[in-house]
Amino acid sequence: MTILLLGSGGREHALAWKMLQSSKCSKLFVAPGNAGTAQIATNINLNILDFEAIKTFVIEEKVSMVVVGPEDPLVLGIYDFFKNDSVLKDIPVIGPSKKGAQLEGSKEFAKEFLVKHNIPTAAYDSFTAETIEKGCQFLETLEAPYVLKADGLAAGKGVLIIHDLAEAKEELRNMLVHKKFGTASAKVVIEEFLDGIELSCFVLTDGKNYKILPTAKDYKRIGEGDTGLNTGGMGAVSPVPFADEILLEKIENRIVKPTIDGLQKDGIEYKGFVFIGLINVKGEPIVIEYNVRMGDPETEVVIPRLKSDLVELFQAVADKKLNEVSLEIDSRSATTIMVVSGGYPEDYEKGKVISGLENIDESIVFHAGTKIDNGQVVSNGGRVLAVTSFGNDFQEAIKKSYQNIDKLHFDKMYFRKDIGFDLL
Repeated sequence: MTILLLGSGGREHALAWKMLQSSKCSKLFVAPGNAGTAQIATNINLNILDFEAIKTFVIEEKVSMVVVGPEDPLVLGIYDFFKNDSVLKDIPVIGPSKKGAQLEGSKEFAKEFLVKHNIPTAAYDSFTAETIEKGCQFLETLEAPYVLKADGLAAGKGVLIIHDLAEAKEELRNMLVHKKFGTASAKVVIEEFLDGIELSCFVLTDGKNYKILPTAKDYKRIGEGDTGLNTGGMGAVSPVPFADEILLEKIENRIVKPTIDGLQKDGIEYKGFVFIGLINVKGEPIVIEYNVRMGDPETEVVIPRLKSDLVELFQAVADKKLNEVSLEIDSRSATTIMVVSGGYPEDYEKGKVISGLENIDESIVFHAGTKIDNGQVVSNGGRVLAVTSFGNDFQEAIKKSYQNIDKLHFDKMYFRKDIGFDLL
């Protein structure tokens, strides 16, 4: 079949790499893609939020499946656009309906869903500019530190953790009145802080049946020792060493099953990935957030560990027959280290020539922010490359990634040297 994959990051390169291993995928288009996807698939210069342009392309190229990488097209309703169009309705879109995408598109919607379906999560309340004084009073009822979350999409950067009450009140005003995160913070969710270690659980569902993919843990802070500003993710490890059978059983029974059952009870169409951000508090898994797509850079460690045919899994999702296919997982550990532009996540320069890619050995390099310029691969984003390796344990895999990063170079290149430090 001919497949169209939407997105341009490391996640999309990893998905493209895996889908092309399937005999069921005869042609793969990636919109807009990057220098990595250009080497294995056909990049198309399409705006992924221009559904009419996507429709024209899908008809012209006889595309028979659309896989959505990032959250924005899902929150804007690309699934519903296809379903409600007489020409497109039989072409499956891998991703939830617009209502399902609200699990990521609105922090308030997600918290209400969690509470309604008795899924463990932190105590919370939500506030707008009109109820800002109530928000300040609610902060006074909580113990420090204070968690403030922009309700809408803020590219993974709309969460603040503040230790001082006065500062928390000031930031609440910044978000609601001064629109620190634009329209994303027109509403702010305030949450109690949970103390534990985070991990991510990934689920593929057809709306009724589900498969639990490998667990992963990513590292969001720019600085070593998890310090400094939040980023889109500086590295990831899979499986999570502390996720033993007991914890995994609790995650499935208390969180995954009630989530999929809740979607059905609420009449929410959902055919795609559910990313559940969890925190392990003294052996008890608690939901921090939902995302409605795969994470990045977690995809670069989760997807390579799948032995199963990914296109076959997607087809089973489309047909609501996910219970009829098996999921095989590579038992080895996988790690990925992000190589980023100097200055990221703040100001950084693009267009830096990348050298050494041809020297990589025993690692897979997934491109994140790259493009081809005059025949050369150059940087084109904050996060530039993800270097993924396998090992018998995560330490061995990490060592391979670092050995290969030493062969890469571009001006002002930066990476964290301590990924996995908290798992030792």
